[in-house]
Parts: sequence; C-alpha cells; structure tokens
Amino acid sequence: MVEESWLEARLIPTSGINGAEEQERRATSALLAVISAVKEYGHSLLRPLGAPSGRVECYIEVPFALGDSKVFPDGLIRVSRGSRSWVTLVEVKTGNNKLESQQLENYLDIARTENFDAVLTISNEISAMAGQHPTKVDGRKLRKVDLHHYSWSRVLTEAVMQKEFRGVADPDQAWILGELVRYLEHSKSGALEFADMGDSWVPVRDSVKSETLRATDSSASMVAARFDALLRFASLRLGRRLGTEVVPALSRRELKDPSARREALTDLLCGEGRLSGAIRVPNTVGPITITADLRSGQIFCHVDIGAPREGRPRTRVNWLVRQLKNAPGDVRVECYTARSRGSGAAELLGAVRQDPLLLITDPKREVRSFRVATTTSMGAKRGRGRGSFIDSVLDSIDGFYADVLGDLKAWTAAPPKLRPASPEDPADAEAAREAALSSTDYSSQDGPEASSREADGTGF
Repeated sequence: MVEESWLEARLIPTSGINGAEEQERRATSALLAVISAVKEYGHSLLRPLGAPSGRVECYIEVPFALGDSKVFPDGLIRVSRGSRSWVTLVEVKTGNNKLESQQLENYLDIARTENFDAVLTISNEISAMAGQHPTKVDGRKLRKVDLHHYSWSRVLTEAVMQKEFRGVADPDQAWILGELVRYLEHSKSGALEFADMGDSWVPVRDSVKSETLRATDSSASMVAARFDALLRFASLRLGRRLGTEVVPALSRRELKDPSARREALTDLLCGEGRLSGAIRVPNTVGPITITADLRSGQIFCHVDIGAPREGRPRTRVNWLVRQLKNAPGDVRVECYTARSRGSGAAELLGAVRQDPLLLITDPKREVRSFRVATTTSMGAKRGRGRGSFIDSVLDSIDGFYADVLGDLKAWTAAPPKLRPASPEDPADAEAAREAALSSTDYSSQDGPEASSREADGTGF
C-alpha cells in the first residue's frame, strides 16, 4: 500500500467544494469559527474595526427581514464586554466574485435598523488605499454604520503573523489557527492573491508606449488604482515573510485625500509613462520607492540613506560600501553633496568598490546622503506568471530588500569619551606631590602640555 497517495485528515478540508456558493460558505464558516476560537487572532482582526476586547460570538447566514423579503448576510460577529456589545454583519466573496453595491446597501440598512455598529466585507479585492472600500455605496447610508473591508490576503497575513511571530498562548488554539492558514493557502479555498492588473492594463500600456494616453482617459485612473492595490498586496506579502507590518508610505495629504494620490499618479502615468509608489518596512533606513517605467520596460527600486556626519568624503563612501558587501555589482549608487542640486555622481557598486573616489566630484563639498538603486526588467502581461507585470514588481521588491535594504543601517555618532581626571603621568610620585602643592589645580581647560609643565614644576 502506497502511503504517499493518502490524504491527511484536516480540520478544514478543501475536498468536496462544489461551486462558488459552497466555497464562500465554507470559507465564511471556517474563518468565523477560528476568530471565535483563537482569541489573539480574533482580537487582531476586530480591534482595528472598533471592537472591544471581550467574548466573541460568530454566526453564519443569520436571517433578517428587509421590506417584504428576507436577506441572509454570510455572517454576524458579536463582541461583548460587560454591558457593551459591538456587532458587525459580514459579507464574503471568494474567487473572482465581486462585491455588489445593492447588496451592501441592504446590509447597511439592516445594521442601522438593528443598531449594529458595522458591516464587514471580505473578498479578493484589494483597496488602493487603507480605509478605502473597493465598492461604491450611497454615502448617506454610512452616517450611523461603518463599512469596513478586508482582503483575503490581509486575513491570511494576520493569521500567519499571529501564529508564527506574535504567538498564541494555547497550543491547541495555535494548531487551529495553523489549520486555517493551510486552508486559505490552498488553491481551492478561493482566497486568491492579487492576480490581475485589470481590463485596462493592456490598452494603457500600449498607449503609453505610443505616447497617446490622456489624463482624461478613465482607463489611466483605473490602472493607477490597480498599481496602488498591487503595492498594498506587496506590503502584505513582504510583511508576512518578515513577520512585521509593512505598509505603503503615503504623505499626510494622500492619507487625508486619497483622490489626490490617484490624480497625481494618473498625471505621472500620462505625462511620463511611469507608475511610482513606496512601501515602508519598520526599523529600516527608509522606505523603498518602486517606479515602473512603461516606456523603457524597467522597474527601479531605490532607498535614500543619510551619510555619516563626520569623516572625509572617501571615508563616508567606504562606510556605505562596507554595508553593501552582499549586494551585486550592478547596484547603482548616487552621491549627494551639500549646496548642490541633484546627485554629485552616480556609479555602479562594482566600480565604487574598486575606487571610492569615483563618487567624489569635489572633495571640498560635504557628502550628505546616498541613493542606492536597482534596475530590473518589467513584465508586460496583466496576470500572474512568467513575464507578468505583477510578478516582476514583486520580485523586484523582494530582491531589493534581500540584497540592499536588509543590510543597511543608519549612521550614529560614536559616544563621547571621558577626559582624564588627573595628569597622565601619575607614576612619578615626586611629580605627583609637587602637583599637589601647586597653587593651580588641574583644569579641564588644560591640555597635555600644561599638564606636563605642572608636573615638572616649570609652570611655563
């Protein structure tokens, strides 16, 4: 009997899933059951939505009356702490199924009538920005009820980070959470990764190359939004591997007004044929800036790092080169100096290793900072797989972190050293006695010559 063909029993099996409806029901039931069973995981998912820390109860397909008909949200979560109760309805989509505006508005009406706090949606759609819902609904329905969204990538990332990095106190609960991770990572679960740049990708890509893309084209804005969604997915994916929270790096204005970010990115795409954004990894020297140049077919990743505030220019360059000992020679290094516009010089790391002075165009100018960058080929396909745009971006980010960013540390000044509290030659007992009889005691303003003069009794 060949044991390799045996299927191991799982708490949440992927076998027997017939159709999208069964897929959604099983994913909903599995997720909500684990949220209620593993308190650390439930807390990590529900706390950002406004839920208190308390007893979690989860239900599926709860019936509600809406007019003359009945509706069945996929789930309901109730968190109780003392006399306080927080409740959200849950709507789940798997695979390529999209959330529907009318359905969400119905659930928002039910939540308002029942005095519930929120409606939570979970699907494979990834919002372009945090706090932004991928489905448009009537804003008037959000006056008393919050609308939240999690992608399945976010749900999986939280599960992996809680089990592998933050920890689960109870071993049995840790095993249950691991079973959820196994289920969500299976292709039959319907919890897909970011896999498509959208229908507008190919025509926009071709229009950029022919320089015929206009800012008024709605397809340009759609591609800009998908690129931001890709960066959010890349942040979740990298964070899952590093065990930390990686987030897109956005300005205060962009966080306050998401439309400003999309407009600026659309203008950049139409004017220069580029898409650009940044992600931030905690405890690194700076955010990774990712730029996809659709005209040249290349992807650029770079990080800026401040130079040491002391030492000669060559010493400061060598400080950076030593940190990049594991980086490939085709990494580009740019040097920025004081009172100058742009970089002073740019060379490949392999050449700088041989001659650090290649980055020093003027020894009299102070070296202030460096930019370290990599260049890779950009894929053209809209989906996933070999030759795809999505995979080329993800591979560029992973490679940049592994080869460059993970080894860089910010410069810190050396701690000050204590000055000697007495003359440096106390071995001579006679000199020490004469120094003790001197009318002028040793001062912190005295240099070594003054100390020796006092020691030999000359005084000058």
